[in-house]
Amino acid sequence: MSLHYENIYRGIFLRRLNRFIAEVEVDGAVCKAHVRNTGRCTAVISPGAEISLQRNSDPARKTAWTLIAVNTAEYGWVNLDSLAPNKISGEWLEFQGFQHIRPEYHFGESRIDFCAERGGELYLIEVKGCTLEQNGVGLFPDAPTSRGAKHLRELAGAAGKGYRSAIAFVIMLNGITEVQPNSEIDPEFAAEFANALAAGVEAYFISCRCTADEVLLM
Repeated sequence: MSLHYENIYRGIFLRRLNRFIAEVEVDGAVCKAHVRNTGRCTAVISPGAEISLQRNSDPARKTAWTLIAVNTAEYGWVNLDSLAPNKISGEWLEFQGFQHIRPEYHFGESRIDFCAERGGELYLIEVKGCTLEQNGVGLFPDAPTSRGAKHLRELAGAAGKGYRSAIAFVIMLNGITEVQPNSEIDPEFAAEFANALAAGVEAYFISCRCTADEVLLM
């Protein structure tokens, strides 16, 4: 099972202009690229890093390029596409025997990534992509996320109402198999994560192998 990108080119990361735009170099030309990942990503990408970029053919797009992955000394290629975790986790859920998988499921005041069924039970599953590591363990998030804490509260509430609830971490770092909450960066998320587990919310860890143009489920 894998996610494959077409029209991939290699380039050099120069700097991040804002949350959504980076300045990059492709074939000697300096240009702008769309950044889908709104996290800081500073632990894996810095000026001069080799990156992979997807060439966009839509003339309506403001940028001709989208940043996909960065080549690191520690982990090889790390995927930074924030759309990838949901695509990968959808395949993973099927592989794990889930059926009737519905994305973007409205529950309470949130939109949960997936609602699915397995063994006659209804599951609510929220997906998070992990691109940060410390001492061999993935950390999430790499920037404060009030939205993430809100989702955990919703999952805990759902568990209290009899739903099977889970948070699925899709790990975009090669060789990492576990994720823990990053209490230093976001103590609120860490506290809500502990509360959610105590309420019966499960944690799934989805390991991947990333290349310049693919994400492969391990």
